[in-house]
Parts: sequence; C-alpha cells; structure tokens
Amino acid sequence: MEFQNMRMVNVRRDEAIVEHFKRNKGRKIFILTESFPFMYIGILKDVVDDMAVVDVLTSHVPALEGKEWHVHIHSIDVFYIETGLGEKIPDLKND
Repeated sequence: MEFQNMRMVNVRRDEAIVEHFKRNKGRKIFILTESFPFMYIGILKDVVDDMAVVDVLTSHVPALEGKEWHVHIHSIDVFYIETGLGEKIPDLKND
C-alpha cells in the first residue's frame, strides 16, 4: 500500500510540474540538467506532452545557441522561470 501511495504522489508531482511549464509558455527560463548540454537559458516556446520546447538564447556551448531544443521536463534537475514576481534571469551575453 505504501508503494502505491508513493507512486501516486510521484505521478501527481510530475503532472504538476508539466502544468507549471504549460502555464508559463512565452517566459524566459533557466534550466540545468545532468546530461549534456547541461545548461540552457531561453524562452519557453511550448510544452508538448512532457517536453519543453525552448528557444535557446544562451548555453555554455555557444554552437548550441540560437536553436530550438526539446528538453524532457522530467530530466531537468533545476529550473527557474521568470514570472515578474521574483528575480530576473541575467543576460549572460557580452554585447
């Protein structure tokens, strides 16, 4: 019984994270993942199933910038979405 409860909690948590991403389409997002390319800063363009579609503005690998990336939401370790209520994600480009 305990295993089933934990599984349901995980399912609800996963659904809530996907819904949070869907509610924030069009906003600037910062993402860290465990796998390459590790870091993205960009605009959250869309959410398809459990994939975030990100127009990447900045990455630690310049060749990957200016492209659209599909990131599996459940593979994201850390994220921050600008909502206008908290801090802004800094522009890391030296123009």
